[in-house]
Amino acid sequence: MDITHLEHVIIALVIQLSLLPFVSARVAGAIPVAILLGREIAQHEYRLGIQRGWEWGETLPVGMFEGVWRGWTLDSALDVLLPALACGLLAFLIGFKKRHAAKNS
Repeated sequence: MDITHLEHVIIALVIQLSLLPFVSARVAGAIPVAILLGREIAQHEYRLGIQRGWEWGETLPVGMFEGVWRGWTLDSALDVLLPALACGLLAFLIGFKKRHAAKNS
């Protein structure tokens, strides 16, 4: 496990917790995961463009969805999967707590 994986988990949980007063726990968890997924896809597109001789100011020579299915490594997959698991676990625990509190009231 790389330190960036832990950083991504912490950032995602902070975003999720900051959104909880406004939306449900599931939505609050989906938003940071979507942000991190988009970030990883953009990094793959830039990496592919650089491999193809792209320079700043030029049009990126990458297909529309090429960053989605090409260039993924275990490191980049874990940068998205670990925050998704952490946010999912937190959303589950919050939902479980709310259901348990509603039953006991």
